[in-house]
Amino acid sequence: MSENTRPILSIIGGTGDLGSGLARSWSKAGYTVILGSRASEKAVQAAAALRQEGFANIEGAANVDAAARGDVIVVAVPFANYTTTLTEIRDPARNKIVVTAVVPLVPPKVFVVQLPPAGSAALIAQAALDSSTRVVGAFHNVGSQKLHAGGKADCDVLVFGDDADARTSVMKLADAVSNRGVDGGALANSAAAEALTSVLIAINRKYKVKGAGISISGLA
Repeated sequence: MSENTRPILSIIGGTGDLGSGLARSWSKAGYTVILGSRASEKAVQAAAALRQEGFANIEGAANVDAAARGDVIVVAVPFANYTTTLTEIRDPARNKIVVTAVVPLVPPKVFVVQLPPAGSAALIAQAALDSSTRVVGAFHNVGSQKLHAGGKADCDVLVFGDDADARTSVMKLADAVSNRGVDGGALANSAAAEALTSVLIAINRKYKVKGAGISISGLA
């Protein structure tokens, strides 16, 4: 992949609400997207449905195949399936950027912050994946409803990672699906955005809204 070529984006968990919403926005922005699923048939069918809606350059594949074909891998699976998924994609993710949008939500009280003993889902990924993989945390607080409606999410996306170039690359992806990507610093800081998801769920519940997001003030 040259510097002037858009990366191929593989979304592991691409048939879910967030994954398919991101696929819509990135396809609209001109990216090639591969939806990954544990069942390849499910991914292929979901990709075909999106193409019928007019979203081009979307394909479906089993998780391992999707990870192997993508330049950037986005993980958007339920927390209960997270460690199994990371183990599954460990080899094809070597030397690539892996973006984790996973939040440690533990039903039934998903509106209460419950960070894992490791500190965050992002740090779990860093420990589980090969040392050559650049892990970035992002897209935790993006409401999928707006993405499915065909627009950008009306929020900022906080982007975390220990590799500055990887953060910059993911911020560009965030610009395509939201108001803007915002550099949130080190990967350990991802815990703040992961915890904030439960806060936003609580706000949605209290004020009877959908897709409450965040906006960082004071930036140019």
